[in-house]
Amino acid sequence: MKVLFIGDIVGKPGRDTIRGLLPKIKKQHRIDLVIANAENAAGGSGLTPKVISELFELGIDGITSGDHIWKRREVLDIIDITPGLLRPANLAKGSPGKGHCIIQKGELKLGLVNLQGRVFMQAIECPFRTAKEIIQDLKKETAVIIVDIHAEATSEKIALGYFLDGEVSAVLGTHTHIQTADEKILPKGSAYITDVGMTGPCDSVIGRRKEEIIERFLTGMPTRFELAEGDLQLHAVVIEIDAKTGKALSIERIREKLS
Repeated sequence: MKVLFIGDIVGKPGRDTIRGLLPKIKKQHRIDLVIANAENAAGGSGLTPKVISELFELGIDGITSGDHIWKRREVLDIIDITPGLLRPANLAKGSPGKGHCIIQKGELKLGLVNLQGRVFMQAIECPFRTAKEIIQDLKKETAVIIVDIHAEATSEKIALGYFLDGEVSAVLGTHTHIQTADEKILPKGSAYITDVGMTGPCDSVIGRRKEEIIERFLTGMPTRFELAEGDLQLHAVVIEIDAKTGKALSIERIREKLS
């Protein structure tokens, strides 16, 4: 099985990048399933029903998120009823939506888990213990399990990778919007990368106009951060997985520019 996991989609520029590049990448790499972190796909922060429908229509099979999932209140209308749309599993019990699911396409089944880190972020339930509980249930249906750890600290991400090594097919970091060059297969067979990167305007500071971000750093004054527009890129990883054992066979970074 080949899975394409796309890094944080940022606003309309990110969606346009998906529209322009995803068909080619799917064909080139013979992709079976597509997962994307899309918590910033609506206007650069949050998700709306319209944007979620658009992403599914563009060929994405599963959507993960993170700390910005509630930025657009419209998502509350559909998060409980939309298959393949996740919020972090380690939010407080009783939170709307779900943090894991099974995605099935033909005879292929993939377990998907969405977690959020705690270092330099909101104080929520433990992602490590939450993952262990969920994985035991998912394994009853499939050996192929992918974990999105949406977190700030690289130490927390790599620690979770080793903690889950051999238990899941891949532990993939999101949130910082900067693709790291540490993709690897861990000793017990799980694929890992600290951050998959960002899909959208890369002539920017994590998707926002760089001039406004620089001004904020210089002055410390509140500034409205507008979406950038230039240098549209799709950042992702392709993971090849043994569908019977759930072990990762390879992981490859993708960085494609939209001409």
